[in-house]
Amino acid sequence: MRPQPQWSELDVYPSNSDLYADPRLVERVDYRRRFKRHRPRTSTVVLAPHGGGIEFGTSELCLAIAGYHPGTRVPIGQAHDYWMFEGLRSYANDVLHVTSSNCDDRLALQLVRGARFALGLHGCTPLAAGLPEQAKAVLVGGRDRAFRSMLLMRLRRAGFQAIDAADHPDLGGYDRTNIANRTATRRGAQLELTTPLRTAMFTAHSRSERRHSTNAVFWDFVVAVRTAISAREAVANS
Repeated sequence: MRPQPQWSELDVYPSNSDLYADPRLVERVDYRRRFKRHRPRTSTVVLAPHGGGIEFGTSELCLAIAGYHPGTRVPIGQAHDYWMFEGLRSYANDVLHVTSSNCDDRLALQLVRGARFALGLHGCTPLAAGLPEQAKAVLVGGRDRAFRSMLLMRLRRAGFQAIDAADHPDLGGYDRTNIANRTATRRGAQLELTTPLRTAMFTAHSRSERRHSTNAVFWDFVVAVRTAISAREAVANS
């Protein structure tokens, strides 16, 4: 099988700063940034660097895992800081993709550097993950081995096909410059959800409808991840 090119080889923009500087792009028309910074700061920050129409479903997951209902923004439990970059176009959102190792958004860096733990949320195709075409799976990566193990355990207990991606050449999230690994501990975790898994989390799939159409698969996933975050924080504080 011919190897798939890495996203960094396909990106139009080498960094977020370069994207923001492009006069052809208009914030809140082509893209937007959303975030929540609590006072005091939370131990964990949740990230969706390719939300909206870039890697669909990751914006809604980011909000819910951070503790907010994606449709109403009403708190649903313990809250975490979050940051997301979203493509808002009706088509060609993939040109807005900036690979996580090149993310230099000032606020994203501030949030992550001030946190002990970070979780990056991404979407991938089964082909890129080396899986069958219809695989509903999540690859669990990142440099925080303990966090990765807790995510794998909780997701598997919830019935998800969770795969340790630490050694995956492209989706392992092991790069030191990956935004999720720029925490105070220089380690984080990353989830790469396949397209079929993300599709199974919603009953409607347009950008405007997804946040109001989450189903049991979505919430089972969210609960498993939030439980893993709580466990990681508890171990660090013990």
